[in-house]
Amino acid sequence: MKIQTGIDIIEIERIKKAMDRWGDNFLNHVLNQEEIDYIKQYKHPAQHVAARFAAKEAIYKAISTDQTLGWKDMTILNDANGCPYCKFKEGKGANNLTLSISHSKHYAVANAIITT
Repeated sequence: MKIQTGIDIIEIERIKKAMDRWGDNFLNHVLNQEEIDYIKQYKHPAQHVAARFAAKEAIYKAISTDQTLGWKDMTILNDANGCPYCKFKEGKGANNLTLSISHSKHYAVANAIITT
């Protein structure tokens, strides 16, 4: 069995500044519509944007050089129990991906593990 892993941490303030500066252009660059709909339901969406940003970065690192991925090739969602998962654009991604994301007041972190 081969295990590939990726991890990312980001300051939520950095994402908030990008959102303040670029607005919807930033959101539309890094998120898909399902993700935008999800984050807009929160009073303070920056932490949720940061968590999804970190998740995508962690997935990039786990997939490594196996394929080329763009921001919009991945959609980070939550299942009925609140567990995060990644929905890949058809023809992209990995089948055996485990994803964990978390955020505090100042940081968002994500870990991606792919087994083959």
